[in-house]
Amino acid sequence: MLNERQKQILDELMTRYPSLQVVRDSIVEAYGVLESCFAGGGKLLIAGNGGSCADAEHIVGELMKGFVKKRELGTELKERLKAEDEKQGAVLAQSLQAGLPAIALNGHPGLSTAFANDVDADMVYAQQVCGYGVAGDVFLGISTSGNAKNVDYAVTVAKAKNMAVIGLTGKDGGRLGKRADVAIIVPENETFKIQEFHLPVYHVLCLMLEEHFFS
Repeated sequence: MLNERQKQILDELMTRYPSLQVVRDSIVEAYGVLESCFAGGGKLLIAGNGGSCADAEHIVGELMKGFVKKRELGTELKERLKAEDEKQGAVLAQSLQAGLPAIALNGHPGLSTAFANDVDADMVYAQQVCGYGVAGDVFLGISTSGNAKNVDYAVTVAKAKNMAVIGLTGKDGGRLGKRADVAIIVPENETFKIQEFHLPVYHVLCLMLEEHFFS
């Protein structure tokens, strides 16, 4: 499934973080789920709390624009931009970058505060998965304990909508580790140490995805 450059990217991760060798197979499996999602025109929905919330935004930043590659737009879109407006289109065609569609669910304060006030704050992410998610999409839940209630509610909705679920967690994986289709359970127990391992894991996933879609 992985090409030689992707294997090299993953090997480099294991060299820098040998403790992550135990989740190598889970990383490869999660990559496969994400590759299939994007290849089929799907999108990634991501949710977490605190530092994991920041990680969700970080992942979107790596997927929705160039990470280590420039990611030029396709020729057809460039020409259509120029046809729409010759001056603006030329600038946009030169400047815009191709992205892999990803949404961090924490980034909608109007919706989230309204739903929290009117219904239940623990179900805000679930509401967003209900509204955004369709079969073929992927939900990525990030929880250091695996037991975040709002993430767990979102998992239930994602599964009901025939979305794949990836869990990024630690400790014993918690409920997320048991319920996710693919669980990456990094080998640490303290929250900050778990988060320190999460970053290189999602970076390598983003690098491998970019290598596949924009090489």
